[in-house]
Amino acid sequence: MRSWWAPPALQEPYDNAGLVAGNSDNKVNSVLLCLDVTEEVVEEAYRKGAELIISHHPVIFRKLNRLTGATYTERILISAVRYGIALYSAHTNIDKITGGVNSRFCEKLGLKQTRILSPVQGIMRKLVVFVPSAHAQKVREAIFSAGAGHIGEYDQCSFNVEGQGSFRGSEHSDPFAGKAGVLHFENEVRVETIYPLYLEGRILKKMVGSHPYEEVAYDIYPLDNEYNKAGLGMIGYLDKPLAVTEFLKLLKNTFQTGVIRHSSFTGSKMISSVAVCGGSGASLIPAARKTDADIYVSGDIKYHDFFDADDNMMIADIGHFESERFTLDIFYELLRKKFPNFAVHFSEVNTNPIHYF
Repeated sequence: MRSWWAPPALQEPYDNAGLVAGNSDNKVNSVLLCLDVTEEVVEEAYRKGAELIISHHPVIFRKLNRLTGATYTERILISAVRYGIALYSAHTNIDKITGGVNSRFCEKLGLKQTRILSPVQGIMRKLVVFVPSAHAQKVREAIFSAGAGHIGEYDQCSFNVEGQGSFRGSEHSDPFAGKAGVLHFENEVRVETIYPLYLEGRILKKMVGSHPYEEVAYDIYPLDNEYNKAGLGMIGYLDKPLAVTEFLKLLKNTFQTGVIRHSSFTGSKMISSVAVCGGSGASLIPAARKTDADIYVSGDIKYHDFFDADDNMMIADIGHFESERFTLDIFYELLRKKFPNFAVHFSEVNTNPIHYF
């Protein structure tokens, strides 16, 4: 999976996304998709000849001190290693990206004008590089191709100032212009652009590779700007407002949940704006309340969390598993687009640990 599309660097500190078992150099001809890896899923992958299991939830969440088979996690790992099956997960990193879990959540509800509910902060950087005037366009194109220069719905964004740079190379230098040991002045362009931190390595590599200087002069500045292309939760709007009971029916049918737990509502209330978070989303209730959301939909809402609705919006819990059930479709579509002839299987094992009576 393209690491720059849902980079593990975006995952929450507690998470363990990425390759958790197996050799990254091994060839893979078939993959099995699931939300959770269980012993039954590993056996299913073996029967179907899948060398890789891609799951939403990582099988390893807590530190392992031994591998004896005493716990279900240990038994899963032992079986996977025995069968030569690699385990990869994309969890909170795919929760956070535009086009990920919450985007699909909104899509299934038909929400429009969607935006990130709680954007990521602290990962934006500004790159300033000094380039000979005749080479500025080449360097800009290189760093843009690596992902720099995105602001909202605009790309290839930069600020450019012409000036004059000076340098004097040592006797061991091989300067692009001028002579070693002689002070030289060159007409340059100061190129400024921004990027998320997880793209820094590839952007700097492209920049240096396209730059004519032997020693590239550049600065990197940390920014406090929000990164509105990634974050937890989303909010969007229905085409037409729905009565609460009609919206709850839409939720129940769309996500095939056994029961919906929700806060109180008045019979005349209409639902127009909807905030969502796949998985365990109680922590985003305050963020949802700061918006104009009529209802917040997530999973794993605890008893006291429902009081946080405070009659300003509804809260609905459709279940953790149910809120993420369409994640596998994202994996499937990405793999089929990238590898059209690759064998991709959906797990037939129901891994939801919660049952309804």
